[in-house]
Amino acid sequence: MSVYVIGDLQGCLEPLERLLRHLPLKRQDRLWFVGDVVNRGPHSLETLCLVRSLGERATVVLGNHDLHLLCVAAGATHSRPGDTLSPILESADRKELLEWVRGWPLLHQEQGVTMVHAGLLPQWTVSQAGQLAGEVSALFRSDLYHDFLPVMYGNIPSHWENSLSGIARWRTIINGMTRLRICSADGAMEFGYKGSLRNIPDGFMPWFAVPQRRSAGEFLVCGHWSALGLHQGGDIQGLDSGCLWGGPLTALRLEDRVLFQVEGMPSRR
Repeated sequence: MSVYVIGDLQGCLEPLERLLRHLPLKRQDRLWFVGDVVNRGPHSLETLCLVRSLGERATVVLGNHDLHLLCVAAGATHSRPGDTLSPILESADRKELLEWVRGWPLLHQEQGVTMVHAGLLPQWTVSQAGQLAGEVSALFRSDLYHDFLPVMYGNIPSHWENSLSGIARWRTIINGMTRLRICSADGAMEFGYKGSLRNIPDGFMPWFAVPQRRSAGEFLVCGHWSALGLHQGGDIQGLDSGCLWGGPLTALRLEDRVLFQVEGMPSRR
């Protein structure tokens, strides 16, 4: 059995269909998705339905755009210019689709591989990150879910403390795992920067470059940072190669780290 990890889709149905035809898939093979399955691309509903049709073969973690879908659906925030979520919200299968997305974890760990949408704060081991992601999954299954969504967004706290509790704790876990790109050496997150490695603000660095990062040496796959592009940095495999923005759609076969790519959407940058 092979496992293929696929980068951010963001509603780009045609590249996904081409990639699935391109991969040497066998019946028992599995497909992991690094999050941001929906939004901004032209076919969010159809992309979500295709991933769902894969059944137990598919493993998906939550990305920031998937969380945005849940918040808009719950009335916790408004749609933004460029959103392509309306077909999902108007679908006859709306309830079932949203419940399915709500059940996605923030992080998936299996056989020595950790998959997360954005990254891990430098204070977290992969074991601790798994426990923290489990706390958020339990929250999303609980009666507190609808009360939490309106207060989920926010940039404070900017860094992790084990003593955090309640809303501050859950928000920081979610921010770290779905929004993180750069942080300071002590783990303070900066959310405004979305560019490449060349122009990172002084005092900040890619989350995976922080000295003495506690997840160092563990094999991590992620997405989220399209301006970074495909990143193969030893223990870090960043698979958001900018399919939505004119780059390719990328899949990584875990067993031998072989890459597969197909052409993405026409450039929008």
